[in-house]
Amino acid sequence: MKTIGLIGGMSWESTAEYYRLLNELTRDRLGGLHSARCVLHSVDFAEIEHLQVQGRWAEAAEILAGAARSLEAAGADLMLICTNTMHKVADAVEAAVSIPLLHLADATADAVRASGLTRVGLLGTAFTMEQDFYRGRLEAGGLQVFIPDSAQRRLVHQVIYEELCLGVIKDESRAAYRKVIEDLVAAGAEGIILGCTEIELLIGPEDSPVPVFPTARLHAEAAVDAALTQHG
Repeated sequence: MKTIGLIGGMSWESTAEYYRLLNELTRDRLGGLHSARCVLHSVDFAEIEHLQVQGRWAEAAEILAGAARSLEAAGADLMLICTNTMHKVADAVEAAVSIPLLHLADATADAVRASGLTRVGLLGTAFTMEQDFYRGRLEAGGLQVFIPDSAQRRLVHQVIYEELCLGVIKDESRAAYRKVIEDLVAAGAEGIILGCTEIELLIGPEDSPVPVFPTARLHAEAAVDAALTQHG
C-alpha cells in the first residue's frame, strides 16, 4: 500500500474523521488487522482561519505548501488536503511537491456522475459556496451547482465555524440545515454535496430527501483506491 499524506487540522474534528475513514476503508478492503499507511501534518487552524478572514490566501498557501513538502519528505506517495475550503490554494500546494494531490472536488464530481446525477446543491463555508475555485471545478466536471440564498449561506457558514469546528452538534442547527437542503431541492437539486468536511458530523442521508455526497468519505475512498492501485 502506498503512503497517504494528510494536510490536516482544518479543523482537527474533520481530520479525525479522515483518519478513521482511511483506516476503516483499508481494513474493509484488505481484512484482518490491516490499517492505512499514512502520515499527517496538522496545522494550527486558528492561524489559517485568521488568514482566510483577511483574504491573505498566498500566506495560507505557503503554510500548506510547507506542510506538503514535509509530507513528501516523510515518505508520502500521494497527498490529500483534508478540507474543502483550502482547496482554494490547491494549485500552489500541488506545485510545491512532486507527488500527486488528489483533489477533493474531483473525487466528489466523480461520485456524483457515477450516481447518474448532474444537478446538485452545495453546502460549505461561504468561501466554498461563493467563490469559483470549488464550484468552478465541479461545473467543469459536468455538474450544475445550486447554492443557498445569502441568508442561508451565512447560517451554514456560521454553524461550521462556531459549532462544528469546535465539536458542537446542535439539533436546532441540524433542523436549520434540513430546511436549507429542502429549499435547494425545491430549486432543482437532485443531490446535495456536503462540501465542508465538518458537515458530515451534523448531516447524514436521513436528513435529506435526495442523496447526499459526504466529501470527506468520498475523498478517503479515492485515496484508498489510489493507495492500493499498483502500477506496471
